[in-house]
Amino acid sequence: MFLLLLLGGLGLITLMVLLFAPQIRRHAAGAQCKSTVCLDGKTVLITGANTGIGKETALDLAMRGARVIMACRDVEKGEEAAASIRAAYSKAQVEVRELDLADTCSIRAFAQIFLKEVDQLHILITNAGVMMCPYTKTIDGFEMHIGVNHLGHFLLTSLLIGLMKRSAPARIVVVSSLAHNFGWIRFHDFHSQGSYNSGLAYCQSKLANVLFTRELARRLKGTNVTVNSVHPGTVNSDLTRHSTLMTICFTVLSMFLKTPQEGAQTSIYCAVAEELHSISGQHFSDCAPAFVAPQGRSEETARRLWDVSCEQLGIQWD
Repeated sequence: MFLLLLLGGLGLITLMVLLFAPQIRRHAAGAQCKSTVCLDGKTVLITGANTGIGKETALDLAMRGARVIMACRDVEKGEEAAASIRAAYSKAQVEVRELDLADTCSIRAFAQIFLKEVDQLHILITNAGVMMCPYTKTIDGFEMHIGVNHLGHFLLTSLLIGLMKRSAPARIVVVSSLAHNFGWIRFHDFHSQGSYNSGLAYCQSKLANVLFTRELARRLKGTNVTVNSVHPGTVNSDLTRHSTLMTICFTVLSMFLKTPQEGAQTSIYCAVAEELHSISGQHFSDCAPAFVAPQGRSEETARRLWDVSCEQLGIQWD
């Protein structure tokens, strides 16, 4: 009897999902960026643009006329993504450059060449990231989540910020996550050497993104360079590749998740929307201001994280 009831319940749920599939998809898709801004003559740099929301963001901004530089760890995959963008839009100005955010030498080499060859940078989207990976370290000995998602982008931004100030008005978009709500900056064990949980390490790095945005915005006041963070939504992408369970769940529940194109909308919105020209230090989701956890609003924590990040990277950024 129990088995029959269970099967009947599952059948009813399946039927309801099929009946309301269009409504479910519309709700899951979230908001769309409605701006029609043209980006002719503008230069955009997107990290991790070879797949997922990064690739979709690159396509959208290229279709607006921007020169889009796709910074990717895997150049071959980056070239494949660039080719698909050109196939979708023949006038796309896209180019691929090698950047490994898990290696500060690679970041410095990228920036050195970039500053020699590119004379303007109007939009920087720090999109690349890792999620739920087993305990590993970057080339420099940083825990992978905090090393790539935060410290790598921190260093990259510090090296390019001078060019962005000279190119102003300019915008920085930091891709964070709703996961920042569950994160804490573990200053006593920043690289998870005492204990490690992949989920908590990811959450810490996403909180670091929000705090970095807040502190950078404070330091950029009066420069006409703005910075905002975004939660793209729960997106069905390969970011879950390190977790078999999450990959299975995302496959089964794909109808309830955003596609990469849908997940890219808030990044695009923060990069181009006219009404955001003077908005800085805010957090967005579904193309609208979003809630920030109390630990993400702490000015004291943001400043301390800034100082620790500079110390870890061996740089000065005043």
